[in-house]
Amino acid sequence: MEKIFNTYNMEINGLRQEVRFSATAVEEIFMPLLHELTDLRLTLDRKVIAYLVAPPGSGKSTLAQFLEQLSRERSEVENIRALGMDGFHYTAAYMDVTNVERDGEQILMREIKGAPETFDVDLLVEKIRELRQDGTDWNIYDRRIHDVLPDYLSVEDDIILLEGNYLLLKDTGWTNVRVLADYSVFIDADAEVLKERIVGRKILGGSSREDAEKFFAFSDARNIERVLKNSARADETWKLLPDGDFQKQ
Repeated sequence: MEKIFNTYNMEINGLRQEVRFSATAVEEIFMPLLHELTDLRLTLDRKVIAYLVAPPGSGKSTLAQFLEQLSRERSEVENIRALGMDGFHYTAAYMDVTNVERDGEQILMREIKGAPETFDVDLLVEKIRELRQDGTDWNIYDRRIHDVLPDYLSVEDDIILLEGNYLLLKDTGWTNVRVLADYSVFIDADAEVLKERIVGRKILGGSSREDAEKFFAFSDARNIERVLKNSARADETWKLLPDGDFQKQ
């Protein structure tokens, strides 16, 4: 049976874009999640913090924003607010003067920007705790200046969907993040599928395939492996398929 994909107009990082999701994924995977979060909010009678966790290249940021949009279009579920953890990178100034170890050598943190070590985990924990109480001002990452904008968004919503690569990571420090989730979704994917998505994106941005694959091997490949092999079990897992669709596992 041929899949039916629907196209949606969305604003992503300040730009209007078209994204597509299968009708099956929307009705049989996405909407049940929104119902689950709505029910959880009513049962707990407090703010709900849910995580959407996925390796690099999986399209999790776009998916999180789509789920927010979908919640606002469907009256049978409560609105959710999608937030990202990218605003909790260390600042560019800090990463330009701080070393970390990679393959037995000391390198500047900015050279592995995006790895777990480049995030201020303690600040992220503090902010998530504040979200559950009375709300907070949330950091964002501005891709125009490639730096963090602290306390940029005022967030007081009752259901938060926080997306990020490392929210379920078992590493020291990140376990303090993991335990703050009321519900979690993990997106699994084949590493080769993720590689082609990331390399293809860099080629579209002007890189040669050789340069794109070299950068992928140094940075993204390691981060993908850490997420896929060292994340704790989520409440539910979705599989990213080669055609960009999702399947619940």
